[in-house]
Parts: sequence; structure tokens; C-alpha cells
Amino acid sequence: MAFDKSEVEKIAHLARLHISDLEADEVTARIGDILHLIDQMQSVDTDAVEPLAHPLDVVQRLRRDEITEKNRREELQTLAPSSQDGLYLVPKVLE
Repeated sequence: MAFDKSEVEKIAHLARLHISDLEADEVTARIGDILHLIDQMQSVDTDAVEPLAHPLDVVQRLRRDEITEKNRREELQTLAPSSQDGLYLVPKVLE
């Protein structure tokens, strides 16, 4: 894919960026390098490669699903200004 300095200047104008000629040349060269790398990667034959969800073939260890703390709801609700049926009551905010 061809990318030249005029396109960089047009994009800079649309983005309201002021770039010098030297900066435009540098950006053009960098974008050209990136596009060349993309072309190289697209030319690689990947037909025999199976898609991966993750680059490492590992399984996440899961912890046992067990209760580690005691139920302190009653104790904590005694600290609240008001509660009812296990719920915290708060002042109405919206009309």
C-alpha cells in the first residue's frame, strides 16, 4: 500500500495539527515501514495454523468455592442508621 507525504499533510490538516516538512517526512517513513511490515505479515501462509484464544496453552487454576468468612449481616446492619428485612434504608434522592 502506497502512503505518501501529501496524505500525511492532508490528515494533519483535517486533525488541525501543524507539522513541519521534516516531521511530515519522518511520519511518512514510519507509516510506510508499518504498512510494509503489515504486508509481510499478511504474506505468511497460516492455513495450517489453528487459531488460539491465548498464546500460552495453560489452564487457570481455580480455588475451591467455599465460604471463608462468617455472615456478619446482622452485626453490620446494627451500625446503619436504619435497615429493614436485611436491607439498608436510605433517604429518597429522586422525586
